[in-house]
Amino acid sequence: MKALMYGWEFPPHILGGLGTASFGLIKGMSMQDDMDITFVMPKPYGDEDRSFLKIIGVCNTPVVWKNVDFEYVSERLSKYMEPSEYFELRNHIYADFSYRHVNDLGCIEFSGRYPDNLMEEINNYSIVAGVIARTETYDIIHAHDWLTYPAGIHTKMVSGKPLVIHVHATDYDRSRGNVNPEVYQIEKNGMDYADHIITVSNLTRQTVIEKYHQNPAKVTTVHNAVEPLGNDILSISDKRGVKDKIVTFLGRITMQKGPEYFVEAAAKVLQKANNVRFVMAGSGDMMNKMIRLAASRNISDRFHFTGFMKGKQVYEIFKASDVYVMPSVSEPFGISPLEAMQCGVPSIISKQSGCAEILDYAVKVDYWDIEALADAIYGLITYPALHTFLKEEGLKEVNNIKWEYAGQKVRHIYDRILYEQ
Repeated sequence: MKALMYGWEFPPHILGGLGTASFGLIKGMSMQDDMDITFVMPKPYGDEDRSFLKIIGVCNTPVVWKNVDFEYVSERLSKYMEPSEYFELRNHIYADFSYRHVNDLGCIEFSGRYPDNLMEEINNYSIVAGVIARTETYDIIHAHDWLTYPAGIHTKMVSGKPLVIHVHATDYDRSRGNVNPEVYQIEKNGMDYADHIITVSNLTRQTVIEKYHQNPAKVTTVHNAVEPLGNDILSISDKRGVKDKIVTFLGRITMQKGPEYFVEAAAKVLQKANNVRFVMAGSGDMMNKMIRLAASRNISDRFHFTGFMKGKQVYEIFKASDVYVMPSVSEPFGISPLEAMQCGVPSIISKQSGCAEILDYAVKVDYWDIEALADAIYGLITYPALHTFLKEEGLKEVNNIKWEYAGQKVRHIYDRILYEQ
């Protein structure tokens, strides 16, 4: 079974959970002896782990011949392509393509991030996908998140192969309901063209069915999982046990993640306990607002902002934390609580998160219930028996949530779709 996957980021260069989830799923699927995965991304850096997949960079895929008469080349191409394919390629290059983004090798330049001209990069990615679609061998197409849906659609139109899209989040999650019409349309088109839709939680599945008007039979939930800790992480020394308790928020400091509820809960806890410090690890458009909010609640001396953290840094802060908090307003899944629990950190998560569907040994509160959140934090830093129970049982639970199992579910979806073709 050969799968052509489209993604946007991949470890070690990640900016959020999308790259982590893509890595974990592919590695889990690679444990199947007959599974062969090619992963396409905007800009590989060369230090990715390629031991279990093939990586193609769209930034390294030529789409034009510089300093060559295109009319002459296109005339030659037209002899080997169907008329519809020839005109599609020609129109893409003439109408949608900006030559200022082409390097001397005839490749489109990509930032590999989420730039201000993101929509242009998404469109250019789709153009290159048309080239890749004609040169690679594959049985099925798998597009991760809305950024790659146009590429998946283009590949399906070129190849006639079935398309699976993987919904890691929707714009309803990212915007608290203030949906960007352009993003919504890209998401909706991807879902409409897809032969099957995978969502990371039942919460997201309901959003796809109700907000994007998809047939429930076409949508399957495959919950995310977590990678086993390697020796480099296991060897990080445990910094807990110092005088002050550490309560940590780690993630993008944006309205989706509910950072203000963490700050407000911290203020309430500090009214009853003075042996606790709060850490907000991450970056985002609400960071300055959160700094001002902490100052207005007179807790700045007990509140710390670390900035963006990744890789080993994430686990270092988990190993120094007594409690992890994820108060997301709308979280399609949320891998970070699982990672914290792997490090023996009891976690408090919002009921409005996908991981709440599979975690029994995490404390669950409504994101907006600051009193309940504060009580949960206070209980975990005050009562050792409660802390130990959730630490031990949480670790057992999360060690059985494996990407190998998620990969088996995805493979079952592939087999079913190909059988129905």
